[in-house]
Amino acid sequence: MAAGLRAVRRWGLAAAAPPGLAFTRSAFVATKANNAQPNWLGVALAFSTSAALWAFLIKQHKEDVVEYERRKQARGHKCTECS
Repeated sequence: MAAGLRAVRRWGLAAAAPPGLAFTRSAFVATKANNAQPNWLGVALAFSTSAALWAFLIKQHKEDVVEYERRKQARGHKCTECS
């Protein structure tokens, strides 16, 4: 893409557009970001999703530790009455 822009500038093809408006807009951004008013719904959704995932991770870890301890005790139990 950079080679195409250099060629346009070299041949003067951008002269038809008003100065400052030629090739200044990104193809992926339709509007400028309004930093004065953040998207609070998106912010809340991101943080709540992150908090929910961390809560699930901690809960799962605690359950895994309890299961590990239970199996470790069962492995060490060598009673003839139980078998």
